[in-house]
Amino acid sequence: MLNVPSQSFPAPSSQQRVASGGRSKVPLKQGRSLMDWIRLTKSGKDLTGLRGRLIEVTEEELKKHNKKDDCWICIRGFVYNVSPYMEYHPGGEDELMRAAGSDGTDLFDQVHRWVNYESMLKECLVGRMAIKPAVPKDYREEKKVLNGMLPKSQVSDTLAKEGPSSPSYDWFQTDSLVTIVIYTKQKDINLDSVIVDHQDDSFRAETIIKDYSYIIHMGLSHEIQEDFSVRVVENVGKIEIVLKKKENTSWKRLGHPLENHNLLIPKKDTGTEIVKPYTPVSDFLLSEFKEPVLLNNKYIYFLIKIYPAGLFTPELDHLHIGDFVSVSNPEGNFKISQFRELEDLFLLAAGTGFTPMVKILNYALTNIPGLRKVKLMFFNKTEDDIIWRSQLEKLAFKDKRFDVEFVLSAPTSEWNGKRGYISPALLSQFLKRSLDNSRVLICICGPTPFTEQGIRLLHDLNFSKDEIHSFTA
Repeated sequence: MLNVPSQSFPAPSSQQRVASGGRSKVPLKQGRSLMDWIRLTKSGKDLTGLRGRLIEVTEEELKKHNKKDDCWICIRGFVYNVSPYMEYHPGGEDELMRAAGSDGTDLFDQVHRWVNYESMLKECLVGRMAIKPAVPKDYREEKKVLNGMLPKSQVSDTLAKEGPSSPSYDWFQTDSLVTIVIYTKQKDINLDSVIVDHQDDSFRAETIIKDYSYIIHMGLSHEIQEDFSVRVVENVGKIEIVLKKKENTSWKRLGHPLENHNLLIPKKDTGTEIVKPYTPVSDFLLSEFKEPVLLNNKYIYFLIKIYPAGLFTPELDHLHIGDFVSVSNPEGNFKISQFRELEDLFLLAAGTGFTPMVKILNYALTNIPGLRKVKLMFFNKTEDDIIWRSQLEKLAFKDKRFDVEFVLSAPTSEWNGKRGYISPALLSQFLKRSLDNSRVLICICGPTPFTEQGIRLLHDLNFSKDEIHSFTA
C-alpha cells in the first residue's frame, strides 16, 4: 500500500497559505485560465506522454516521476501526469509538487475533496497503481487478489447472459482512510442505487444495477469508525465508499469474504430492508394543489427526488392512497434555542439539501421578532434542478427580509446568475452581517463533500463553531 505521512497542507511557506490562516489563489499567467485548460484537454494533444496507452504503475515507477517537467501523482489508486497542468493550477506549482511521485490522496482531500478531478485530469490519466497486498493463505490457493479485487471474470457465473455487464471492485488506503471503489459499468447509477451498512467488523454494500444487486460483503480486517461517505461519479458509473480507520495503521488486506460477496444476483433474491432518511417539510412553500382532507388535520409533507433507476424512490412514486410505509421517530440534533436572539440567518443548500431549509425559513420568518436578514444560497447543476424556484422568488418579493441567490455548476449560455461551486469568493460576498456585531447562524446541507468543504471555508472566514449548523442530506 502507498501511505502518506500526515503533514501540513498547504505548506507553511506555500504561496497558497496567507497570514490570516486562509487560502488564496496564485496569480496565473495569461492564457492559463480554467477555460484555457479545458481547451487544451480537448485539443487532442497527448498530455500523458504515453500516446493513449494506460499502464499499471508500480510504487517504484511512480517515485521516479517527481520533477516539475515529469510529475506523476496518485489519487485514489489512479495515476495522473500533472506536468501539463502545472501552470494552470490555481494553487500554484508548489502545491502539486508536494505530492510529486507519491500518493497525494490525503493532501488532495484536505483542500480539494469536492473537486471533480476525474473530469479535470481525465486526459492526463497514466493508469492504475499495481499494488499486490498480502492475501490469507487459505484464500490465496483458490483466487488471485489485487488489492482486494477478484478478477473480473470470477464474478457470479449464475448471471443471465442478458443481464448487465459484470461489475468489479477495488480498494486502496491512506493513513486514515480506506476507500472501496465499485466499477458498475453503468451510466445510470446514483446515490439512491447504493445501500451501505456496517456492524462491528461486518461491511456490506449493495448496488442496484437494473434488476440485479451487486453485493460487497466482507468481514473487515480492522475496526472502522461509524461514519462513512459515499460518492457516485454518474457519467462513468463509479462508486467510492470512504471508511475512516479507528487506528492509523496499514491494512495488509481488506478482510475476508462473507455471504454473497462479489456476486451479481437477481434483485428479488436479496431480501434487503431499505431505510432512507428524509426531512419533513412544511406547507409554507408548497406548490398549489388541493391538500388532502384527513381526520384532525394530521399529515406530514416530504420533498423527495425520484431516481428512475433507484431502488427506493420508484417504489415511493408508485404508492397509492391507502398504501403504508413505516416511519421512524424523528432524528437529529438541531435545537430551536439556536434561534434565540438571532439577527442574521444564512442558509447554504445544494440539491435536495434544500429540504431542511424549508421549515427553517418558515419558523424564522414567522417566529423571530428581531430577525433582520435571511439569505439562501442555493447550489444546483442546471436551472431545471432548482427546487421550488418560483415559490422562493415569490417569498423574496413578499418578505423584504428574505433574499435568495441561485448558483449553477453547469448552466446554459443564457444563464445570467452566479456560476460555479461553493468557494471563498462566493461566501465572502454572500455572508455579510446586517451589523458588525449581529448574532448570526449559518445552516448548511448538501452532499457530504459540499458540506465538508463549506464548513472548512466558513472556519477560514472566521465564523465560530457555534455559528454553524450542518445537516445530513
